[in-house]
Amino acid sequence: MSDLLAPITAQGGSCSLPDAEDWMQGRTLYGGASALIAYTAAIRAFPDLPPLRAGQIAFVAPSSGEVDLRREVVRQGRNVTQVRSEIWCEGQCTLTAFWLFGTAREPNAVHPAETLADWPGGPDENETVLADKGPAFIRNNFELRRAQDQRGPGEPVVQRWARVTNRQGLDPVSELILLGDVLPPGAMRAMQRPGPLSSINWSFNLLDPEPSTQDGWWLSRNASQHADGGYSSERLRLWNTQGRQVLDGMQCAAIFG
Repeated sequence: MSDLLAPITAQGGSCSLPDAEDWMQGRTLYGGASALIAYTAAIRAFPDLPPLRAGQIAFVAPSSGEVDLRREVVRQGRNVTQVRSEIWCEGQCTLTAFWLFGTAREPNAVHPAETLADWPGGPDENETVLADKGPAFIRNNFELRRAQDQRGPGEPVVQRWARVTNRQGLDPVSELILLGDVLPPGAMRAMQRPGPLSSINWSFNLLDPEPSTQDGWWLSRNASQHADGGYSSERLRLWNTQGRQVLDGMQCAAIFG
């Protein structure tokens, strides 16, 4: 992944991303990779930002390996800085992202996230999945392990242990952005017939600005909250190997077919 990010400079602008083919999902860069490209463009342009707290990403159109990167500080307050970054390809905006960075303050409310009710066991206790099948961008860049007994149709939840195969040069926050929507939407289990799926947007809150886990493994869970009319409202969450939730997100997914 570090090779893909290497051409991104503080100046932004046009650049060619090497190895982009390894990250393609159909006609576009995989959503987590394109989101990380936009995030990297922001933090390299403005290196003195406080820790990331939240992100809002809209996948507007297919992104390729030839990109024009744009970013700007929308507002810089005493504690919070808000940055917009965009990917443009062939003269059109293909991704727009809004990042919220904030310094820590003395807490006036403390309420830890709920623990996962049915802990699936650690990654070493579960079998590898999609090692030799599934989307190429997963085979090329991720390792997944089962984290639920359910298989096939049923409750609209997809849960897996996931990690980036080559984490060299990636900090943990970048890892979370990269694999935050690596799983298919939970609505996949409620589909009445096969058909393509596509992420439309992704919004998340980072619960721990300095997340850590063992050996790069994160427990990922996508659950459909409501699906109808060709769309699904999904809740996306990530935990570390100690069972601490580190990310809470929402996504609108298109369900075709």
